[in-house]
Amino acid sequence: MSQTVEIRWHGRGGQGAKTAALLLADVAFKTGMHVQGFPEYGPERMGAPITAYNRISDAPIRVHSNIYTPEYVAVVDETLLEAVDVTAGLKKEGAIIINTSQPKEAILPHLKGYPGAVYTIDAKKISLATLGKYYPNSPMLAAVVAITKVMEQEAFLREMELSFQHKFAKKPEVIKGNMEALKMTFKEVQ
Repeated sequence: MSQTVEIRWHGRGGQGAKTAALLLADVAFKTGMHVQGFPEYGPERMGAPITAYNRISDAPIRVHSNIYTPEYVAVVDETLLEAVDVTAGLKKEGAIIINTSQPKEAILPHLKGYPGAVYTIDAKKISLATLGKYYPNSPMLAAVVAITKVMEQEAFLREMELSFQHKFAKKPEVIKGNMEALKMTFKEVQ
């Protein structure tokens, strides 16, 4: 990567969009990249729309502002397609990644004519199959890495496993489930 990649995340409070953005920044940093990962929200509560951002580069990042023209957008909750203009400023050379069980053709009318690439992933199906509960952030995080190619999948999986081992040291079943969710997403993102 010879430039800065900018990613904007859209989710609802409690779905893990902020956590996913911060995890992506953490693992990218551990692989030697320069990173920023930060949320934007006010006094919202659980379920309210939130936005989070990532900048990832192989060179120092000197800009410190929100991201207004991202290359990539990750939509953790498809109901936000009606509530928020998720394609605002999204570069046509980039892509949007949407958590949905619907086919891409059903989503396109909600994207205000966005001409770039559109990817879908059923994070709910993956999460339920691997974790037994609905946690969309791990599958969405893997989908973002798969589409943006900000790092090699092997490096990403290695660093995520180390991160999970630290975070969930007393819950090995959570580590296994999250790792399965990441690997399954790499195979299923469309």
